[in-house]
Amino acid sequence: MEVNYIKQLTAALMRISDDDRLNPSHVSLYLALFQFWNMNRFQNPISINRSEVMRISKIGSKSTYHRCINELSDWNYLEYRPSKNPMKGSAINMYIFGTSSGTSGDQVVDFKSPKNEQVVGQVLVPSINSINNTNNNKTSKGELHSPQTQKRKTQKRFSPPTLEEVIEFFNEKKASTVDAEKYFNHFQSNGWKVGGRTKMKDWKAAARNWIMRSNEFKKINDPTSSRLNVNESKNYDIPL
Repeated sequence: MEVNYIKQLTAALMRISDDDRLNPSHVSLYLALFQFWNMNRFQNPISINRSEVMRISKIGSKSTYHRCINELSDWNYLEYRPSKNPMKGSAINMYIFGTSSGTSGDQVVDFKSPKNEQVVGQVLVPSINSINNTNNNKTSKGELHSPQTQKRKTQKRFSPPTLEEVIEFFNEKKASTVDAEKYFNHFQSNGWKVGGRTKMKDWKAAARNWIMRSNEFKKINDPTSSRLNVNESKNYDIPL
């Protein structure tokens, strides 16, 4: 029976993409076995060496290897015939999912087809509508739970405070009502933008900075803060 490389691999990958039971180890193991099958000119069965398959599939754990290959066999991706003889490799019978066009002897897979799959021309292929629906559902779920979406949900939309709220906050910080009114009038006039450009996100944080700068400005302009210490009781009649 002639096996078409592209059709077989495409059909297998479509089947894999629609199977939620599989993880990356299953996929890499199947592709490694597919490569051995290709090197064997798609003749079944193929004899494999566990160490070599683990090297190609990048699976470093023996337990993971045995679990995945047995599950691929149980889930009808292949037939695994383990060998207890260390001098003889285990046998793998790869199932055919896609064949070349015009071949009359297409293999009929004798296991129950997974959900949303159709048998077309005796070749097991996933339903195109099923694939599109699955991709749309996965995309929708990914968008709903993506970090960007979650960030947008957690971000609160800025709402400008009222003058009364600003005065109350300034009073809590032991700042004057006059400073509160100056703060409110300044940002109310520029559309509540920091530096006249960036939209404000936290008006209370901006108010705290305003109070700090106002206090520093008052200290600089306080004439008593720069007065020299003069001893007014000094007797200038005493010679130096």
